[in-house]
Amino acid sequence: MWTKEMFHVSKPIIALLHIRALPGDPYFDNRGGLEKVIDTAGTELHALQAGGVDGILFANEFSLPYQKHADSVTIASMSYVIGCLKREISLPFGVSVVANPMATIELAAATRAQFVRNTFTGAYVGENGFVDTNVGDVVRRKYALGLSDLKMLYKVNPESDVFLAERDLKVVTRSIIFHCFPDALCVSGYSAGSETNSEILSLVKEASGDVPVFCNTGCTAENILEKLAIADGACVGTAFKKDGIFDNVVEISRVKKFMDNVTAFRAKT
Repeated sequence: MWTKEMFHVSKPIIALLHIRALPGDPYFDNRGGLEKVIDTAGTELHALQAGGVDGILFANEFSLPYQKHADSVTIASMSYVIGCLKREISLPFGVSVVANPMATIELAAATRAQFVRNTFTGAYVGENGFVDTNVGDVVRRKYALGLSDLKMLYKVNPESDVFLAERDLKVVTRSIIFHCFPDALCVSGYSAGSETNSEILSLVKEASGDVPVFCNTGCTAENILEKLAIADGACVGTAFKKDGIFDNVVEISRVKKFMDNVTAFRAKT
């Protein structure tokens, strides 16, 4: 799998680096400014890398409530934050502008990210209203920007929302693979930090063929072995934070405990 070539391990753990609220976001800290956002991101980056994760995914998870069309200041701010930290990044890294596939591709071009994650396909409904994706335009934008090597991680089922017309996830998985050329598939719970259902994860894995499948939410030090027994890797964010709470900062001790379990699992397989 391409994942082993990029991350140099089997079943990689991609750590979410949740960038704090940015200019224009309701909870942006005007007094601390972007300098505080960068300081916090830098501290968490060092903790994640020292704790032994295999990759970093920068995402504006604190830009709540998420926009259907991200403001230019959001993309510019994310580029600035990542640019300021670029020399300190020692692992493969990716980017995600939450709920904004096209902006994610353009951010990847600006930062030279190696992979992206987003909801690239499907039509959904939820608190953010109706969401209708346009994967055709997004993939074409990727190639127009010369990003042929950029790996795209597609969410199979959306966090928080539901399909406008419910379909069997095996059918959805096979359709995404046939029509949309994903490099990997991500299976989620109902929100960031909520555990992904192992039965659903297994259904997607059974239908995915050679396309890697990531457990996308809710992995913890206690359940990661169960998830990795099914999936080809995991995206992990909240579990690395103090007390496992989304709003808190990353603690290196929690990262090391989690990765010790992963290392032991890999040694047995």
